Amino acid sequence: MIETTSTTSTTKLRIALIAHDNKKDDLVEWARYNKPLLEGQTLSATGTTGKLLQDELGLDVYRHRSGPLGGDQQIGARIADGDVDMLVFFWDPLEQQPHDPDVKALLRIAVVWNIPVACNRSSADLMISSPLIGAEYHRVRPDYERPATDR
Repeated sequence: MIETTSTTSTTKLRIALIAHDNKKDDLVEWARYNKPLLEGQTLSATGTTGKLLQDELGLDVYRHRSGPLGGDQQIGARIADGDVDMLVFFWDPLEQQPHDPDVKALLRIAVVWNIPVACNRSSADLMISSPLIGAEYHRVRPDYERPATDR
């Protein structure tokens, strides 16, 4: 059994937002619909997605590099450091991505650290409208600091 630690989400969630090119309009439309909820959170995004959210919706978004230039990896590092509470990643399953290994690594690290991930509008709607948003929530994080033989 894996030892775990619990983290309590604050009333201000740290949400990372990413969208592949063919999904950027979907993410902007979703963010527009949920703007009142998103304005109360700490938002970060990959470069182009973040710029769209800033320019079109006026949201305060910390922008990382573009995904293919390392932005996916930057967000993955923030997840591993415990600095992201939720990932909204509208990825395109029908389009081959030149940085596909980075995409898979990002999704993998989100699962490793038990971060909720929304990959389409339906899952993002359900996640952002959860009664747990803004409430006390204890997210279980695996304890990988202990040697595997001690787990």
